Amino acid sequence: MESSPELKTRREFLRTGLLGGSLCWTLPTFLSRTMQSLHAEADGALIQGVTGKDGNILVVLQLAGGNDGLNTVIPVRNDDYIKARPKIAIRDKDALLLDSKTGLHPALSGLSAAYQDGHLAVVQAVGYPNPNRSHFRSTEIWATATDENQSSTTGWIGRYFDNACQGCDASVGIALAGQTPQAFAAAVPKGVLYQGTGGGGKKKSRETTSSLEADGTMMTGEEEGEGPAGGSIGDIGGPSNKGKMSSLDFLERTEMDAKVSQQEIAKASARAKNLVPYPGSRLGQNFASVARLIAGGMPTRVYYISQGGYDTHVEQAGAHERLLREMGDAVAAFLADMKAQGNLGRVSLMTFSEFGRRLKENASGGTDHGAAAPLFLAGGSVQAGLHGKMPSLEKKDLNDGDVQFNVDFRSVYATVLEKHLGVKSEPILGRSFPLLKAYG
Repeated sequence: MESSPELKTRREFLRTGLLGGSLCWTLPTFLSRTMQSLHAEADGALIQGVTGKDGNILVVLQLAGGNDGLNTVIPVRNDDYIKARPKIAIRDKDALLLDSKTGLHPALSGLSAAYQDGHLAVVQAVGYPNPNRSHFRSTEIWATATDENQSSTTGWIGRYFDNACQGCDASVGIALAGQTPQAFAAAVPKGVLYQGTGGGGKKKSRETTSSLEADGTMMTGEEEGEGPAGGSIGDIGGPSNKGKMSSLDFLERTEMDAKVSQQEIAKASARAKNLVPYPGSRLGQNFASVARLIAGGMPTRVYYISQGGYDTHVEQAGAHERLLREMGDAVAAFLADMKAQGNLGRVSLMTFSEFGRRLKENASGGTDHGAAAPLFLAGGSVQAGLHGKMPSLEKKDLNDGDVQFNVDFRSVYATVLEKHLGVKSEPILGRSFPLLKAYG
């Protein structure tokens, strides 16, 4: 479909004029040295003129700690599953069936409804070659989209910012977390940390304080008695990388961008109200905040939320049920809010966890660190259904007791980048990956 002249003009303005406009907030030393180079960079093929105000939006939900995929997406009528988990297996009669061989945990009624409505895609057995069972290393691999034996100073979302969002406001990415997610690490830092208010729009009981982090993002203080969202495992920050800027230029640009962004975020949140009720959990309120920012017209392309607690080595059953119910109910409310806003078609949610759990339950009624696991894609434009194959649980098909992956996580990233955000994935991920049929 051909763009209208008005939208085309808006895009051209955002590609060129906005570069100068945003730099008016910074000091002359930075302005004089970088204006020309930024304009030159804006001519690149990946540059996007459409912002989160009028383009597609990605919401990333991290399930920190290693979500047990086999008790999330259930292998129905599978003897190997029942034998390996005599205490904690989800029985066939309790699973919320997706088809004759696959179901969801009974706590995920919200996601089951989204699946039936055509707004949920389940990608099965997602992982990578030579899986690492360390929380921090595997999180780093997912955040940077590198091979197991490689490292990177930038995250995959940060490289998206660098390649496709040059000249955009710092709030092109917003993380509702305790510190900058490593996935946001970029050559030219972008992304703002934000602690939202409750779904009813009421202010927190304790005012937050703001400070500038080393990478140039603005961090708001935590409420008394609360730790960072997602727990310590979910809050690995990316390394600071100033690129070619001098230290003075870097601080001038990022400090002013972050301050201006915080003011814009507060105004956008106050402009809108949630159109549906949200769960009172912290995760539910974070989703409520994101929904208000979208309704309030923020130019944000990527929102990042983390839910911790998935490291279920001991007495998993009750804890995992609580976590999944909290997640499923929050996501269901968010999707309903997007539909009420009329934004469901341009918003996509992607979940991920650093790894799944081992097939066999342990002696403590829990599960230990594993490998591949399913993830969810949700929104109005996803191709609902099951993608990838349910992994075989036969002993001969396991990888040292772990589920084998059959979908590389970078194929999911490539699909989201190309089919939802509308940019080329190869410059961001370093090479090409097969695309999934997860978007219509």
